[in-house]
Formats: sequence, structure tokens, C-alpha cells
Amino acid sequence: MYKKILAAVNEFSNSEIAARYALTLAKSAHAKLFLVFVAEEKIDRDRLRHAESALERLFIDARNNGIDVESITECGDPVNKINELVEEHGIDIVFTATRREDVKKRFFVRTIARQLMMKLPCSVAMVRVVKMGGIHLNNILVPVRDRISDLEERAYFVAKLAEVSDSSVTLFHLRKPITSFFRGEIHLTPFQREKQIPEDVEEFRTYLKKYKIPYERKTGLGSVSRAITIEAAHRRNDLIVMGASDRSLLSSIVKGNPVENVLRETPCNMIIFRAKKS
Repeated sequence: MYKKILAAVNEFSNSEIAARYALTLAKSAHAKLFLVFVAEEKIDRDRLRHAESALERLFIDARNNGIDVESITECGDPVNKINELVEEHGIDIVFTATRREDVKKRFFVRTIARQLMMKLPCSVAMVRVVKMGGIHLNNILVPVRDRISDLEERAYFVAKLAEVSDSSVTLFHLRKPITSFFRGEIHLTPFQREKQIPEDVEEFRTYLKKYKIPYERKTGLGSVSRAITIEAAHRRNDLIVMGASDRSLLSSIVKGNPVENVLRETPCNMIIFRAKKS
């Protein structure tokens, strides 16, 4: 599914870590990796040196892992240049990182990450880095709702990340509580909850079985963001992968969304995945 992967690298260390997820995916999918740094106007020498050093480290690591890799340095507007490279090389997915200053304000509002999420025609994986260092994936937490947009590609994305590290996956089904006018919230037994698992969640499990990825399924209630962050902290997950596949979700992120709350509060690294635009 992925033949060409692009990692956007800049002078910040979190972009290098985000690029290592791209490297991991490229290794698993046997894809070509493009490492791209776009120098904005009047960048100072220290920042340029940091970015070039990151490109060199990533390039060497990719080569050592047997990955077909190409390093590209451009000047200009990062969003426009990356979009041009996506078109020129037929890129399937772009990895980008939130910047440090993004944490201090509303995510996606007037940021490069938001522009890439909204504008690129290919799939996009935006990485929120919490823990510095190498990529260690023992268990990936995947929150899912009743309807999963672009289910096949999202399952492939998760499976390929898990495959190279022999990781397990936890499908965390978030459902609204069932309520009665007279009795309030109704608490279901485990057997009753099992019968109410939506078809899309079951199909996600089918794909994980196809790729031979070990998994478990859990259910959560209450506030979406709180349920996810508590689950991730309790299980000490290494990565959360949340979907942002449709336009309604992307537009609602700007106004406030559980995804934004999880981005702020996540106890581990996190990827917001948006599938290729149809």
C-alpha cells in the first residue's frame, strides 16, 4: 500500500523522532524513504546545522536498515515545497511533527502541521512527541469509535508499525453509555457489551489477524480524552494512534475536539493519522 514515504525534518529533535516512525514504517512496508528539510527564509546557521545533522543520522540509520533512502534539502515555504515533492515523487504518506510552540496554543491553528493535514493529497501522520529517545513499540493503543473511516488503510498503517517491532495492539472501543429515561445510565454485562461491538471494530480485528498482529480489545466509557489518557497511562502504552480521516473531524479540531485534549495530555507519543483524500 505504501511505496514512497516522506518524513519532514527540521531543526527540532521532535521532528527527528517523528521521522524515525517513518523509517520504521518504510522498513516494514519495504518502501522508499524521502528525508526532507525545507529551510525557511533567513534561517540561522545553528538551526541549519541541527537540521543537517538530523538528516545525516536518519540517512545513515535508514541505509543500515536496508531502506532505499533519499535526502532532500530545499528552501522556501515548507508546506508548498512538501506539497510539490508529494506531487513530483508520488508520495503515499507524509510524517510531520508538532512543534514545541504548538503545545502552548490550540493545536492545528495556523501551524504547519495543520496545513499539511488539510492540504496534502496523500495520507498524513502527525506525531506528537512526549518521550525522547529511540522508538520502542511494545504495545500500541488504537482508540476506535463505531464507524471507522478508511478502515483498511488505518489498519494497514497500525499493523505495519507493529510488525517491525513485534508489537501488540490494543483496540480501545469508545462507546456512548446506554441510558433510560427512568433508570439513567444502564450498565451492561461483559457478555452484553461483546454483542454490541460494531461491525467496523470487528473488521479492524480481521485485518490485524490477516497481518498476524497480536491484539486485544477493550471498551471504555465516559469522556473520550480522559478514557484514552487513563488507559494509556495505566497500560504504559508506547504509542497512541488516533484517526482524523474525514473533513468534519478536521474542521471540528479547529473549534475544539477530544483529539486536541489527548494531544495535550497524552502520557506517551501519539500519531494522528489522516488517510489519503479520495
